[in-house]
Amino acid sequence: MNPVTLLPFIVLIGAMFLMTRSAKKKQAAAANMRNEMQPGTGVRTIGGMYATVKELHDDSVLLEIAPGVHAVYAKNAIGAVLDDAEYNRIVHGDEEEELDVDGAVVPDDASSLTELDDATDADADDVAKIDLGKKDEADDAEPADKKSDGKSDGEADAK
Repeated sequence: MNPVTLLPFIVLIGAMFLMTRSAKKKQAAAANMRNEMQPGTGVRTIGGMYATVKELHDDSVLLEIAPGVHAVYAKNAIGAVLDDAEYNRIVHGDEEEELDVDGAVVPDDASSLTELDDATDADADDVAKIDLGKKDEADDAEPADKKSDGKSDGEADAK
């Protein structure tokens, strides 16, 4: 058999090997993360709920969702183990020190992007405004193909 004809099969088998290897690495990293949890650690579940670990068991975890509110979850339901600073920032709203941003600062709202300065105010007045409302004549006009016999659409002739 010619080696060129075997090349697609070799590439396919190699790609499958790499994909399964990558998935196994991700599963092992997730299992390692879940096994390193300790009581008092902040976690995020796969459903997006933030909680604190209270107790660890073989396959389950006791989480404190709110002060005095506990729930039992499977270890597989833990999506991420958070460090203390990140957990406090997300759950308690603690502010971290300001980050040094080199790029442009984006405003929280778009009002600063739509405001016109004094130089463009005169140009803006010259631009004709477009009326997107309906005309009064269009509201009063009745389509020519409709008959106005005083009956509503749902009424039928009873003859």
